Amino acid sequence: MADKKAVVVGGLGVIGRNLINTLNKDPAWDVVGLSRRVPDFKSDAEFISVDLLNRQDAEQKLAGLTDVTHIFYAAFQGRPVWAEHNAPNLAMLVNAVEPIEAASPGLRHVNLVQGNKIYGSHLGPFKTPAREDDPPHMLPNFYWDQQTWLAAQQNGKSWAWSALRPQTVCGFAVGNPMNITTAICAYAAISKELGLPLRFPGKPGAYTAVYQVADAEILNKAMLWCADSDAAANEVFNITNSDFFRWSNVWPRFAKFFDLEVGDVQTISLTDFMADKGPLWASMVKKYGLQDIAWEDLVAWPFADYVFGTDWDVMTDTLKIRQAGFHDSVRSEEMFLRLFQEFRDMKVIP
Repeated sequence: MADKKAVVVGGLGVIGRNLINTLNKDPAWDVVGLSRRVPDFKSDAEFISVDLLNRQDAEQKLAGLTDVTHIFYAAFQGRPVWAEHNAPNLAMLVNAVEPIEAASPGLRHVNLVQGNKIYGSHLGPFKTPAREDDPPHMLPNFYWDQQTWLAAQQNGKSWAWSALRPQTVCGFAVGNPMNITTAICAYAAISKELGLPLRFPGKPGAYTAVYQVADAEILNKAMLWCADSDAAANEVFNITNSDFFRWSNVWPRFAKFFDLEVGDVQTISLTDFMADKGPLWASMVKKYGLQDIAWEDLVAWPFADYVFGTDWDVMTDTLKIRQAGFHDSVRSEEMFLRLFQEFRDMKVIP
């Protein structure tokens, strides 16, 4: 019988979807997912469709959650201008936590998923390896606002909070904008269909720079560790697969998986060059019997352009979480190959 109840905020994204699948396998947990859309996958979790930017809607729909013990917050809404991220993303966190806290006196822990953009990893070269006690980049940064609010909200309360800072979370979720694994799969499949080699589409410097990623499964395990570990109470941790790599070293393995030749680096805007590939993909769906996922919901190409355009080292120090007691890790190259096969098995790619 379940003795813990989780609310996963952002239940349809890469992080939330994988966490819900993980929690559903453990009879100790009851699970509620929050999202704006209805789920596109089967799940034993209860789902509540809620607009967290609407305080009245949030209060009405979350008031019945009277026995929540844990909140896992992995929601995000993008805006065209960086400074415009702050207000909506802070409001969503506040409008999720406050109504649930008011309704659930047994709340134990709130886990917040952040990212390495708090260090300025998206702006250009930054201090590496970044550590949790490094200051944020020049504000505004919505991660900083969220953390500051959450720490103040918890002050003097019986529940604890924690924050995890992953880099480029890899998994699968339809319509999620930050999913580099799906982008690689779709780009490789299109290249093969057109009879092209697998060329690295980003900047030459990005091909050889140091990079890191976080497997959604590793991140989920870290979230669950934070939820019940005294060592994680009111702490912030970097979390990745624990290794570093260069695209130039893993790209040949990717090409081999897709049965493609490795091409030279050819810098293009995937946003531009994939804009006309919808009809081709639709024909591939029929030809190979793939899941009928709309082209515009499969990949967010601007995110792929961002990742493959990062021609500076991206490195964070994960020693703190290991010293605190979390030791799971995976080799990133092996993670990518495993996910590629999962996408193929799910008939997402040929």
